[in-house]
Amino acid sequence: MTDLTRHAIHYACHLIVPLAIARLIWPAHWRRVALIMLATMLIDLDHLLADPIFDPNRCSIDFHPLHTRYAALAYTALLAVPRWPIRAAALGCLWHLATDALDCTLGGL
Repeated sequence: MTDLTRHAIHYACHLIVPLAIARLIWPAHWRRVALIMLATMLIDLDHLLADPIFDPNRCSIDFHPLHTRYAALAYTALLAVPRWPIRAAALGCLWHLATDALDCTLGGL
């Protein structure tokens, strides 16, 4: 697989799939849910704590604080909160981690 294909898959999963998820799960609020899910990409701010900030040969899963298994457990727990905006954010964070894990797999990391 070429790097171009890997990056296309990665960014499509980050930017396009959340729109489909929002439309499928919360059709009445899908636009707001999509914005919330896209906003969960802010968990990538934890990359600023790394040195170097970007390393194409580093898997972010279990390396950056908001990309750990413990963070995933917290995001999973938030799915139990009975408010759709919180659940949308939690699902967005979990989808973000799944996308990054797929990228690690595709990159052989």
